[in-house]
Amino acid sequence: MSKQLRSKLLRSFREGVKEFQLITPSDVILIGLSGGKDSLALLDMMGDLLRHSNRAFTLHALHVRMAGVDYQSDTTYLRQQCERNGIAFHERLVSFEADRNERRTPCFLCSWNRRKTLFEVAQELGCNKIALGHHQDDILHTALMNLSYSGSFSTMPCYLQMQKMPLAIIRPLCMVKESLLKQWATVAEYQPLVKLCPHERASKRTDIAQLFEQLEAQNPEFRANLWNALLKDGKLVER
Repeated sequence: MSKQLRSKLLRSFREGVKEFQLITPSDVILIGLSGGKDSLALLDMMGDLLRHSNRAFTLHALHVRMAGVDYQSDTTYLRQQCERNGIAFHERLVSFEADRNERRTPCFLCSWNRRKTLFEVAQELGCNKIALGHHQDDILHTALMNLSYSGSFSTMPCYLQMQKMPLAIIRPLCMVKESLLKQWATVAEYQPLVKLCPHERASKRTDIAQLFEQLEAQNPEFRANLWNALLKDGKLVER
């Protein structure tokens, strides 16, 4: 079972990397390693690709710890996971102050500062790409979010070249279903990440995820249909 599951997971991963030309020789890539199942699976998949490419590219991983948010993550464990894959591990502690602008919620500020730190460290290490652990469900849920709340049929891109800096955002798990990642997390016995954030609560994204499950239950082809509808000229429709 584990061998078949791993093979299926790697096949979907490699298909996404090839389809959207996410990784090329000589790339220097920083992996955003939160410690959750998605980022740990991304670490393993990228490590596998690195080994089978004769280390044609370079990988780093960054774990950003936010001051004031109680993350029960084991840095030693994350470092060991990186070493097992031949990937350099980095950690940064980041903090932020409350903002008077009500639209800048603690969740927004936390996310913004994490992303800012990723960009800063990527440039310090000479990286040209940042790999994030968004999977296919994240991409499809974003499309439904944008359609429902913004009146836009678009989603997060698999490859995004930044305009103001020599960096690109890539999402190598773009064609991997979350259900596969959940199964693999159990098989691989990933150490769970426990986040005790006082601001975390149910969100619109949670509602959209439930809606997606209902639509997929009604029509097994819904996932494929929505994915294909988002494709245009070999790319996902973005704003």
